Amino acid sequence: MAKTIPMIITNKNILVKIKEKDEFATFEMPGLEEDLNIPFYHQFASRIAECQKCFKDFIRELYGKRFSKNILAIIIPDDTSALERIFINEFFLNSGACKAVAQTTMGQTLSKEHTKYISLSMSTRNITLEYVNNGEVKVKKYYDVNDYDPKKICEDAKRLHIDIEYGGVPIFINDFNLNMDAFSEMGEVINPKEFMEKICRIDVEKV
Repeated sequence: MAKTIPMIITNKNILVKIKEKDEFATFEMPGLEEDLNIPFYHQFASRIAECQKCFKDFIRELYGKRFSKNILAIIIPDDTSALERIFINEFFLNSGACKAVAQTTMGQTLSKEHTKYISLSMSTRNITLEYVNNGEVKVKKYYDVNDYDPKKICEDAKRLHIDIEYGGVPIFINDFNLNMDAFSEMGEVINPKEFMEKICRIDVEKV
């Protein structure tokens, strides 16, 4: 039976859940040059075969001989573009490290207890405000990390969708990158430990 392997694409690396442990191992490719405001995995494209082999070997070490029968549940930053999602899908699906992949955003994983909520997160490029309803992102709004007003974002959160205007929903602040101090009063802060605990329990059928 296929296992679900939870995996997080962060600002700087890839975290993969260790087999039968609620802990994550870090996958990094040596020699990649960091580009401002460009996700690190863009660099995989120029060395794609090498990067895919390294990732495959990494998964083999973590999950043993039958690693390629597993499904990768990939948690991506909230501001990942449609083209980036396609690249991520193709890169991991063709790496030989799994039989299938499933993607979901960080914001979509913040609460299983609430069917409706607001998510707020920050990557190296954008602050992302989104309304999640029954696991689907209904509305999303971006703000440049170099030019934003926390008060305006707080006001925008109240009017992001008609559901919110007429019936308040909880707000979750994703502090996975430890960069959300300016928004700590806005809602419930999810720290890195809490976020990874949620990912450890993720079910691929719900991704």
